[in-house]
Amino acid sequence: MAFFRRAMQNEWIKYFCSTHFWGPVANWGLPLAAIADVKKDPEFISGKMTLALGIYSLLFIRFAYKVQPRNWLLFACHSTNASAQCVQGYRFINFYHMCSDAEREEIRQQFAAAAAEMEKLETPSQPALTKVEKKL
Repeated sequence: MAFFRRAMQNEWIKYFCSTHFWGPVANWGLPLAAIADVKKDPEFISGKMTLALGIYSLLFIRFAYKVQPRNWLLFACHSTNASAQCVQGYRFINFYHMCSDAEREEIRQQFAAAAAEMEKLETPSQPALTKVEKKL
């Protein structure tokens, strides 16, 4: 028991075991998902959700700065998310409000072709499969 009491007096361990650390770590899923979605078809972007997440992150950027002690990990997380949501918002506005119908169809075809190409890469080739079957 004395070991744990002594360990909890270490400032770094106190931080690591607090919500000041684990809250932002859990929140990093939002900006990582938004960054991963940048390569996906803009047709599936929800404008309302992008706006809501952007406002949410802007509010929490301010909160992370104002809370004492300042939570720089939360600040970085929400700054990243706000930036990613701005990119997604631009893609949404560009796709639905600035592109013509022909341009939208071209974008859809490009993403469909890329998806088909990825599917070909994920499907094992027949000769390689035959070699494995012979070994078994």
